[in-house]
Amino acid sequence: MVSRNELKLVRQLEQKKYRRLHGLFVAEGDKVCDDLLRTMPVYRLYSSNGRADAIAVTDDELRRMSFLQHPQGTLGIFRMPQHSSDEEQQAIASCATRLCLALDGVQDPGNMGTILRIADWFGIDTVFCSESTADVWNPKVVQATMGSIARVRVWYTDLPALIRSLPPSTPVYGTLLNGDNIYATPLHNHGLIVMGNEGNGISDEVRRMVTHRLLIPSYPASRQGAESLNVAIATALVCGEIRRRADII
Repeated sequence: MVSRNELKLVRQLEQKKYRRLHGLFVAEGDKVCDDLLRTMPVYRLYSSNGRADAIAVTDDELRRMSFLQHPQGTLGIFRMPQHSSDEEQQAIASCATRLCLALDGVQDPGNMGTILRIADWFGIDTVFCSESTADVWNPKVVQATMGSIARVRVWYTDLPALIRSLPPSTPVYGTLLNGDNIYATPLHNHGLIVMGNEGNGISDEVRRMVTHRLLIPSYPASRQGAESLNVAIATALVCGEIRRRADII
């Protein structure tokens, strides 16, 4: 039996202010919850499918708790990870030797979650976000990561200040309409990849700091086609090309 207070807490965690107040977030499904259980402390775990490590609930109770149209049998409330300022500085410094990702105003939760899943696939475990980027602990973001949120660290920070703090030789990649063809441009297996807002792209201040301006060309170039690529798809293409080129090198 789920109490009123338990149900109230779960529903509150749909909102950012309550997630911050309680330091908790919601994840759903066996796959996502199992991945999170390996790396994050669980507050409560509910299941309607007989999990031995969870509080038993009925299908109807889980349906009332769930944020999904079709609940997946397990719902977990997890504690948000706490990172120190030293850990953040170490993460920033890692851009000089490893590939990191920065999201500048990505606002759609589905895009955000998919990008974190893409980062995980391509071995990028550090993602920096502007304050205007969607909240990583939004249930829709968590769900879209399909468990990758357990392996990718996310930091909210002042992106221009972060870029200014990088060693001058650190590549800063950005996709721009006036960029150079990504398939004919020298690439490195370290640096910071910046992906911008769905409608406006990379912000003006950050755009001026991009050292490697990249263009993902359409085919054929003379054909009038789609105006732009979805930001998550563009992220996958950029990460994939950099990783492919690094393997060749």
